[in-house]
Amino acid sequence: MNVQLPDDYRPSEDEPFMNPRQQAYFRAKLVKWRNEILADAHQTIASLQEETVKEPDIADRASTESERALELRTRDRQRKLIGKIDAALRRLDEGEYGYCVETGEPISLKRLEARPVATLSLEAQERHERRERSYRDD
Repeated sequence: MNVQLPDDYRPSEDEPFMNPRQQAYFRAKLVKWRNEILADAHQTIASLQEETVKEPDIADRASTESERALELRTRDRQRKLIGKIDAALRRLDEGEYGYCVETGEPISLKRLEARPVATLSLEAQERHERRERSYRDD
C-alpha cells in the first residue's frame, strides 16, 4: 500500500489510530532517521581513516584519542538504535506498531512523535522505570 502524504502532514487524534496515513508517516520518519544514522556512521568511518596522523604533542594526541573514543561510543549507541528502528519497522509491517507491548493499548501520538521506537505507553514506561529503580535501590 503506497500512501502519498502532504509535506505538512502530522498525525492527529482526530483520525483513526494507526490508519494508513499515520503508518506511512511513521514509516517515513523511521526510515529517514535510520538513513541519517547510517550516513553519520559512514562519515565517521571515513573521518577516522583519514585522521591516522600521529600528533607530535602528547596532550594533542590524548585529546584526539579522547574525541575518537567519544565518537565511537556515540556510534555504538546509534548502532543499537538502528536495531530498535528495524524492530519498529517490523512492527509496522505486522500491524503492531503504536500499541503498547504490555497493555495492548495505543501509545499516544505525542509519545510516538517524540520517540518513534517506543514500545510502551507512557504509563507502562513509568511503571517499568519505577520497578527498575526499586530493584536498583535494593
